[in-house]
Amino acid sequence: MTKHVGVIPELDGRGLKEADMGMITLARQKDTHLFALVLDGSDETLKEKLSSYGVSTLVDIRLAGDLQHNPEVRAKAVIGAVKKFGISAVFGLSTARGKDLLPRIAALLESPLVMDCFNVDLEANIAETSRYSGKTLAKIKVTGPVPIFGIRPNAKEPVREPVSAKIIQFDAGAIASTQLRVVKTGETGKGSKISLAEAEIIISGGRGMKNGENFTQLFQCAEKLNAAVGASRVAVDSGWVPYALQVGQTGEKVSPKVYIACGISGSIQHFAGMKTSGMVIAINLDTAAPIMSNCDYYAVADALEVVPELTKLLEKSACVT
Repeated sequence: MTKHVGVIPELDGRGLKEADMGMITLARQKDTHLFALVLDGSDETLKEKLSSYGVSTLVDIRLAGDLQHNPEVRAKAVIGAVKKFGISAVFGLSTARGKDLLPRIAALLESPLVMDCFNVDLEANIAETSRYSGKTLAKIKVTGPVPIFGIRPNAKEPVREPVSAKIIQFDAGAIASTQLRVVKTGETGKGSKISLAEAEIIISGGRGMKNGENFTQLFQCAEKLNAAVGASRVAVDSGWVPYALQVGQTGEKVSPKVYIACGISGSIQHFAGMKTSGMVIAINLDTAAPIMSNCDYYAVADALEVVPELTKLLEKSACVT
């Protein structure tokens, strides 16, 4: 029997995110019909992109303009579409937006929720995620109606599987927000242009960066690498960078293709947030630092000297190309 599975793609100014494609690939399993529950507008270009990864139906959920950014309203609108189209499971991303939206959907539906998954078996209703600071991998079997799965960005490599698709407009109707009112939206604090959770390359700084001003070096290098900037808890607690940049057990859990740790000792708590990185490169003066035994490559050097030189080399490379 074919299962109707809903995926909630996150759109930015350029359209679909790369992380959406991996999440959709993971949701596309045997005997599934994928519904993309789109909350931020759709068009033929979006349909073409989604259908190339196996989405058969694009549900264009219409919301009143003044309620577009209200997570309570968005959650209720998704639930309306879930019920309308008989969707039996919902996938979203474990990003800041996903962590705001998915638990609301699960609570209102009284459905099971597992966040930060790197694998899901819909046939057995089992989600795989990490536990205990990444020391163990857990297989969680869920029961109940419409399980909700938050997928860790970059957990799955996107794989194309083109299908024909259609767009269905779904009017969510008049939805009231009884508990939440959005006053203003916008960027806050210092951060990189690329989302930390979704970045393919992350360059992070720790105690070895010495102060907040030196983090400018990381932002300059990140711009040349098309990377996001991260930080250890020490850097955040010292007030050098905002909490949104923290990688670790109590921060963001990331899975980039490349993670560059600059002046980071690599405590268990930090390692828990980046252990699923594809390649780890460490720059540290302390050869006994834990990060040096948990990386693929390392340089025994001062990050404050290496990073500016790396940025210069990247600038020269860009000029040549």
